[in-house]
Amino acid sequence: MVRTETTMTNRINTSRSVTFLRGAGRFLAAGLILCSVLMHGQNRPGRRADDRTDYDRSDNGVSAGGKWTEYRAEDRMTAAKRVRFELPADNTGDGDTDQARIFLYCTDGKLNLADFRPNVRIGRPDWPGFWGQPQMHVLVRVDDAHSRHSWNWVNGHFLSMDKGTARELIGAHLFRIEFRTPEGPRIAEFSPAGLDLNRVRDGCRLTPKKP
Repeated sequence: MVRTETTMTNRINTSRSVTFLRGAGRFLAAGLILCSVLMHGQNRPGRRADDRTDYDRSDNGVSAGGKWTEYRAEDRMTAAKRVRFELPADNTGDGDTDQARIFLYCTDGKLNLADFRPNVRIGRPDWPGFWGQPQMHVLVRVDDAHSRHSWNWVNGHFLSMDKGTARELIGAHLFRIEFRTPEGPRIAEFSPAGLDLNRVRDGCRLTPKKP
């Protein structure tokens, strides 16, 4: 009789353990799926802070001189004045969608971001910056001068330029960026000459400087 009760108790405990493990397994699987979805959302090349979708296009853009295009908009909630200057590369890929571009994002007369968008798959970052952010080494040519920089690597789709290079860009005639892709080094060539510096000074408080 004692053995029978002991056996039944063991079976009950075993059944409870199996039920618990099954429940824990389902919970763990759900957690892994949720983490995967969140990571996928973070790695999508879509919107990010101060990207073009956040600078609402209230018009089709106007020429800012040379090959530059200027877009102006007003934030619908804060009434902040937003300006974006855009410069396409001279050399293109297989189509217009592959064309590299440089963006200057400004809010209320202040430069927020200067982004280099290669529009091709770029290589992995080289090392972490001071705050741990991933960075890529690039070689930049401004007219007859060249220099090396470490630019923030954003989701594998953008490289965030430093303000000093942005100032050199707007005063240059020739501007080239050598960056890495999985297939090897690649060079994006730009012709920033002709930019109306008064428009940039008004929209971004940005002035040119020599390299």
